[in-house]
Amino acid sequence: MTSTADSFDASGPATATAPLPAARAVDATKIYGSGDTAVVALDDVTVDLPDGQYTAIMGPSGSGKSTLMHCLAGLDSLTSGKVFIGETDLTTLSDKDLTRLRRDSVGFVFQAYNLVPTLTAIENITLPSALAGEKPDAHWLEQVVKTTGLADRLSHRPSELSGGQQQRVAVARALSSQPKIIFADEPTGNLDSRSGAEILDFMRRAVREMGQTIVMVTHDPGAASYADAVLFLNDGRIVDRMDNPTAERVLDRLKQYGD
Repeated sequence: MTSTADSFDASGPATATAPLPAARAVDATKIYGSGDTAVVALDDVTVDLPDGQYTAIMGPSGSGKSTLMHCLAGLDSLTSGKVFIGETDLTTLSDKDLTRLRRDSVGFVFQAYNLVPTLTAIENITLPSALAGEKPDAHWLEQVVKTTGLADRLSHRPSELSGGQQQRVAVARALSSQPKIIFADEPTGNLDSRSGAEILDFMRRAVREMGQTIVMVTHDPGAASYADAVLFLNDGRIVDRMDNPTAERVLDRLKQYGD
């Protein structure tokens, strides 16, 4: 374990030995409400999310983990501070430019699969490109389909797929446009343990074999063990980091914060 006081300083510029992170927050603060009813969801958070790494974000209920992910992904705005995707400061973008950046540079995987029921698996996978008026890279798409193991299910609609297969389609959709970063919010929450393990293993392979960057919010120590590193939040602050996590070590750490 390392102290977070110095580990999460993202204020300095990237150097030749410290590549530009895929995403970062600088002095990120998010307050809901005002006056006596104000709730500080994020409290001056500074953190880098390295390119090509699988990072899990954990913490008790109300710790700010989902708020941090939503602000990093441009789904919610900060009260103060900055968030970046690559070199782009999201806090400076218009709504139109923010929408374009999310479409072109960010992939999303949620607990609910969010598939279009009238589209086939391959149509769901290529939907981001279709909405952008572009054709997906054929070689990349072939690699995504091969990695997901969905080759014999591409003509099936969501109702004809199991929950695990539907979530694999959702992950493949997030990967299909080659985003700079994928944000996953409890991606195995609706799956049985076997299907969940398949999704987590696929996401792990997407990082190792395809160079993808994934940031995952989870409450499950077993899910977090698939990540390269785990960030722990409590009371809106990053309080610890664990590299090369195991489910047992993560569980022991979470016990310090309660729920």
